[in-house]
Amino acid sequence: MSLRLYDTATRTVRDFVPQEAGKVGVYLCGLTLQAPPHIGHLRSGVNYDVLRRWLLHSGYEVRFIRNLTDIDDKILVKAMEQDRPFWSIAYANEQKLAAAYRALNVLPPTYEPRATGHIPEMHELIARLIAEGHAYPASDGSGDVYFDVASYPAYGALSGQRPEAMQPAGDAPDRGKRDPRDFALWKGVKPDEPADAYWPSPWGRGRPGWHIECSAMCWRYLGAEFDIHGGGLDLIFPHHENEIAQSHAAGLPFARYWVHHGLLSIAGAKMGKSAGNALDLDYVATLGVRPVELRYYYVAAHYRSVIDYSEESLREAAITYRRIEGFVQRAAERVGAGAPGDSPAAIAELPAAFTAAMDDDLNTSAALAVLHEAVRDGNTALTGTDDAAVRAALTRVRSMLALLGVDPLDAAWSGTGQDGELRGVVDALVALALEQRTQARGRKDWAAADAVRDQLKQAGVVVEDTPQGPRWTIGEQH
Repeated sequence: MSLRLYDTATRTVRDFVPQEAGKVGVYLCGLTLQAPPHIGHLRSGVNYDVLRRWLLHSGYEVRFIRNLTDIDDKILVKAMEQDRPFWSIAYANEQKLAAAYRALNVLPPTYEPRATGHIPEMHELIARLIAEGHAYPASDGSGDVYFDVASYPAYGALSGQRPEAMQPAGDAPDRGKRDPRDFALWKGVKPDEPADAYWPSPWGRGRPGWHIECSAMCWRYLGAEFDIHGGGLDLIFPHHENEIAQSHAAGLPFARYWVHHGLLSIAGAKMGKSAGNALDLDYVATLGVRPVELRYYYVAAHYRSVIDYSEESLREAAITYRRIEGFVQRAAERVGAGAPGDSPAAIAELPAAFTAAMDDDLNTSAALAVLHEAVRDGNTALTGTDDAAVRAALTRVRSMLALLGVDPLDAAWSGTGQDGELRGVVDALVALALEQRTQARGRKDWAAADAVRDQLKQAGVVVEDTPQGPRWTIGEQH
């Protein structure tokens, strides 16, 4: 079975056939950098990281582009509110986003372009659209340039909306538009906005509209036609609808597949800063949930499903992951960790049912059911004396975990930088406490030994005695 993906444009799950054999171009609409990322944003990065890992595992060479919107209306509002340069806000939030993705073991993109670095490409596309009669400069002297929605008969096909039923675009005043549904490609300079947020153009000083930014970056890094365009369901309209219209009207075939992920809500409402319900990685850490457990929480749901966040469901996912992690650790202590999870040996051990689930529109829910069965078999093997059976089970489990990005033995989870240094400090302190416990047990001072274990447990460190010596983990007993 080969990979099948749900294509929003055709509303069907269909066979994935790339434009060029053996190579795949993927464009993911990244974040607008007006604020630090919350866990709703981060689901996108993890979902498409799983897609990328599966494409790589399937033998494709993947060019993965994830853009950054570093100039738009929202960022300029923040700049004026905070009396800071817009680029300072965008860069600070870009750094926070990069750190969050590293913490979640999201592979870095092939390239991560910023919108402000691609003004010439935007100018070229806008000029094409004007020349072909699909765009026009506003007649009110504002310097705005608009896409003429009525000139593109297929407008609305992606979202399934009828143009006559659409509301005004709302991205600029209607006074300069021929039709309220027309959307801005270029926005002329405004006296009440930051003076440094503008670039020269054939239509006067101004800045790009949101939608033209992505079309230009897709074109620059993936060419006129590419394989997969991704993003959240909330981007289908108007953002992706407008991308298609302006790109096709400019003569670009554009994306062959449109892949959209479900959103992460809280109490049924979309998570967001404006709603006051945004939770970030730091908050998740206060719950005792590690980044690897948050990533498991994301992949436990099918990428197209809505995740309605609750602390209870997140903690349940963390406990489930710790059971998997416990098997991996015990098996590795007994037979050795072996090769990394995506080694040739591990790929040979990948269960057919897991492969079938992942090829079926990345059905990670079904894939995890196969994983849990393998963990149960592995735990059974651990009760016996057949090391070969334990080793085979460990290889199968690690291969599946690696393809989902949650292999507990992956070096990514050992931490680097400040997090890694903190882990090193914790390791040293726990090792010291365990040595004191071992000495107490040697003296047969069971009360003192139990006291050390209880104090560690109160601090969230669980000690398990194994034939290889005491082993500690953070969280519940496996």
